[in-house]
Amino acid sequence: MTITIPDPGFAVYHDTTLPGSYQEDRAPDAPRPCGHRCQRARPQGRMAGFNLIELMLAIAILAVVATIAYPSYSEYMDKARNTTSISDVQEIEQAIERFYARNGALPNSLAQAGVGDLRDPWGNPYRYLRIAGSGMKGKGSLRKDKALNPINTDYDLYSMGKDEQTRLPFTNPVSFDDIVRCNNGGYVGLAANY
Repeated sequence: MTITIPDPGFAVYHDTTLPGSYQEDRAPDAPRPCGHRCQRARPQGRMAGFNLIELMLAIAILAVVATIAYPSYSEYMDKARNTTSISDVQEIEQAIERFYARNGALPNSLAQAGVGDLRDPWGNPYRYLRIAGSGMKGKGSLRKDKALNPINTDYDLYSMGKDEQTRLPFTNPVSFDDIVRCNNGGYVGLAANY
């Protein structure tokens, strides 16, 4: 007895000698039956893949994730650059102290101390101003804290920070992101936190 299933592309023969057994005569690319129900094959020419809606949904999800993650990444990178700059200022400070120990006077420039080619994480040279022993008159060219008092008596050393701009008093918002040396080396960090 032959039972023909109209669409799937194969015929199922019932072997009466083995109750409940089925043998199939099918084309090699036709789908196999699942129990008594048959699966339909994909139409010829249709390729497996994503449709336009699925791709747009995936792109939208990625955009939302990137929008959420970018500020955290940016904040992390700012903190890392600030930490690197603080470390550099402390390294320059040690080089200046070694120069002072050898020569009995502060260097006139960072190049004289051997660290003139060192750049901050934003690609700018570190700023140095010798105060002690320079014969400087007045306090007009010195960095000043929020009370407008000079922050150092020996020398000023700082990085202009992320915005690559600076003003002498810390009260100016342009100076908030500067990495500064204050209290003759007692503090090295953001000007906004001093």
